[in-house]
Amino acid sequence: MDQREGWIWFDGEMVPWKDAKIHVLTHGLHYASSVFEGQRAYGGEVFKLKEHTDRLIQSGKTLDFTIPFSADDINAACRAVLAKNNLVDAYMRPVAWRGSEELSVPGRNNTVHLAIAAWVWPSYFSVEEKLKGIRLEWSRWKRPSPETIPCSAKAAGLYMICTLSKDAAMANGYADALMLDYRGLVAEATGANVFFIKGKEIHTPLPDCFLNGITRQTLIGLARDNGYTVTERHIKPEELANFDECFLTGTAAEVTPVSEIGEFRFKPGIGCKTLINAYSEAVQPKRAAAE
Repeated sequence: MDQREGWIWFDGEMVPWKDAKIHVLTHGLHYASSVFEGQRAYGGEVFKLKEHTDRLIQSGKTLDFTIPFSADDINAACRAVLAKNNLVDAYMRPVAWRGSEELSVPGRNNTVHLAIAAWVWPSYFSVEEKLKGIRLEWSRWKRPSPETIPCSAKAAGLYMICTLSKDAAMANGYADALMLDYRGLVAEATGANVFFIKGKEIHTPLPDCFLNGITRQTLIGLARDNGYTVTERHIKPEELANFDECFLTGTAAEVTPVSEIGEFRFKPGIGCKTLINAYSEAVQPKRAAAE
């Protein structure tokens, strides 16, 4: 990633991609004092940009630092990055972190930096995988109690167990892993929220110890608009036998059907297809109208 061509917005300036560097003794690297967003642009506009920017700022506050740019500044910078790189459909990564003035557990004396990059990144999973549904294994790692982590923040450190889970799943021939929480309840995949369908009813885990994704919130609204009843609740693993369809949601994953979670099987059907189409129309209204 460090040798790509293009431009990255870095602390208020456009910097050539290859020159956007930080010091090895950066606090964010050693102590995970870093927050980020994952967002997509469709047709030249970032979907739910305001919501992503607001969450980025709030995530920083949750980690006890203030990003030194306003929401309007960040929104303008995101649009500028797309224009500078001549991108229309793209993935975008704003990231904020504490710098390298001091290296110790306390981080208050370190400058807070912000960078924004964008690049072409197709759907998280291939079209072929989506059509047949991806396979997930159970993760050995569990989402911790909210008393032990700042689970409402999109913070870099919270993704360590996601990386471990995803890498292990892929090594075993799966596309991803599903994580339970500290109580043994169904939580989420490594970078996406999970939903289950039975007829016109949709059930999804209550996000009380993991991130309430922006795409998750969008899909709940779209599902209700399409006549589905959506229930957010605690779900036990054994309940998965009662559902017909399953899908993941996230900025990278978008809407991705699931065919297998450990011993449980699902068949992507009308529910998944309806919500894939609804989400596509929501994020690309101009393109959908033109077609």
